[in-house]
Amino acid sequence: MADQPELPLPAPPLPEDVPPLPARMINEFVYCPRLAYLMWVQQEWTDSADTVEGRIRHRRTDGPPRPVPEAEELDADTPPFTVRSLELGSERLGLVAKCDLVEVEDGKVSPVDIKRGRRPHVEAGAHEPERIQLCVQALLLEEAGYRVEEGFLWYAQSRERVRVVFDAELRERTRSAIEGLRLLALSGRIPPPLEDSPKCPRCALVGICLPDEVAFLRGGTVSPRPIGVARDEALPVYVQEPRARVRKEAETLLVEVEQGEPARARLADTSALVLFGNVSLTTPALHELLRREIPIAWHSQGGWFLGMTQGLGHKNVELRTAQYRASFDEHRCLELARGFVAAKIRNGRTLLRRNWRGTEPADPVLDQLAHWARKAEHARGVDELLGIEGNAAAIYFRAFASVLSERALADGFDFTKRNRRPPTDPINALLSFAYAMLTRTLAVTAATVGFDPYRGFYHRPRYGRPALALDLAESFRPLLADSAVLTAINNREVRPEDFVRAAGAAALVTAGRKRFIACFERRLSQEVTHPLFGYRVDYRRLLELQVRLLGRHLSGELPRYPNFVTR
Repeated sequence: MADQPELPLPAPPLPEDVPPLPARMINEFVYCPRLAYLMWVQQEWTDSADTVEGRIRHRRTDGPPRPVPEAEELDADTPPFTVRSLELGSERLGLVAKCDLVEVEDGKVSPVDIKRGRRPHVEAGAHEPERIQLCVQALLLEEAGYRVEEGFLWYAQSRERVRVVFDAELRERTRSAIEGLRLLALSGRIPPPLEDSPKCPRCALVGICLPDEVAFLRGGTVSPRPIGVARDEALPVYVQEPRARVRKEAETLLVEVEQGEPARARLADTSALVLFGNVSLTTPALHELLRREIPIAWHSQGGWFLGMTQGLGHKNVELRTAQYRASFDEHRCLELARGFVAAKIRNGRTLLRRNWRGTEPADPVLDQLAHWARKAEHARGVDELLGIEGNAAAIYFRAFASVLSERALADGFDFTKRNRRPPTDPINALLSFAYAMLTRTLAVTAATVGFDPYRGFYHRPRYGRPALALDLAESFRPLLADSAVLTAINNREVRPEDFVRAAGAAALVTAGRKRFIACFERRLSQEVTHPLFGYRVDYRRLLELQVRLLGRHLSGELPRYPNFVTR
């Protein structure tokens, strides 16, 4: 029935609580429906070099809008003039737009849209999304009573101007795009990703959309391309000096201490502010951090993660709705918990296999851990899974001393079993501190992506407990926390004299904690080859990637959550 005509399906009227569609979103919908859904419905956004450059170029055209005469006041005798940054809107059409320029001549108005790149060499003179976006502006101008016959696209890089005639065909395609985006938004279903499309690598949202990864995990045959997002050079700022004071000074954070020179950190280079113990933060600094969506993490003086302060948070309500819905489904919680625990056991087994220094062969220990990992994948309930995790942890930590170097053992570091609250020896103190930092890192990542860090699937929610962060930390405990502890001890970055012991407990002193924090942050910056996707990525980016993949699973795009299990 190839010759059967299409029956246009109009969208229902726009509800009162739904904002009107911006013209730019119509452009994105024609270019990629998934991109439009992410930006408009889920409110996802991140900057790229292209978007920043485009914003700078638009600033040059922005200016105070000139009053525009009413449509009936314009005629052929009206002198030509130009209006900048004209904002338009229509309740009937449910649209809004901001015209870069509007040229008025001979009683007609012509919208001009500025593009940052070069003019494309295509038959129509410009790509369809740009022509449709310009036509949206024309429809809004006509709704206001003005006569519009044509518009122009100005390409700043090549300094060329392309004329766009608003004929019947373009108007019909524009109306169809408007209806299509409105229906897509009301459907509540994100469109599938483009497959191996040349549009994806330069898209600003490629690291959020994950088109290649989602397609691959849904059975695609094309290997994912490396994530082409800009490297984020921002790092956490740690403040642990007692009675230190953090305040804002221009574009920097100034850390004042009672003795010594103050330290500075550029706000642009700060990904999070981490405060230990009795550290004060001024109100102006707090407001600036909230405005920039830089989270503040609070730890006790001993290193326990207490919670965090953040701005308004992510606007993706759909993601949190899917998270809450799944968290009340016992079957889905058990399915996710199985994966978390099995991945943790397998990654712990890999750490022992790679670093084994014991006099006895490692095979019996490795075989036992492989057995419990398989059992975890088929646990019939959470109680059984807790027992499996406990058995595997006992085997793992009994063998943990076998990965310590001879130099570490000679320094007096010894380990017999895992204990906490309080940790009774230096290695347990390091492990507890490393787990607290890993939990804080994942709580910040989960909140940045749009999750509620306090609603988990394996760890039961309770007051002040970041259950989701603890869930996500399971598979990364051996790879990040335990590995950082081994590196710090075996390389003598942390020594026995860096601990204070009292009342049967051990704790890091300030100097030792500072060196261990540096070791942990270096571990996060190390690159690893993803076992499923084949490209290299550092652990900071990997944590975000895994959290976003969990979101794709909860929203129904992926049949299962692919836990990270290194080889």
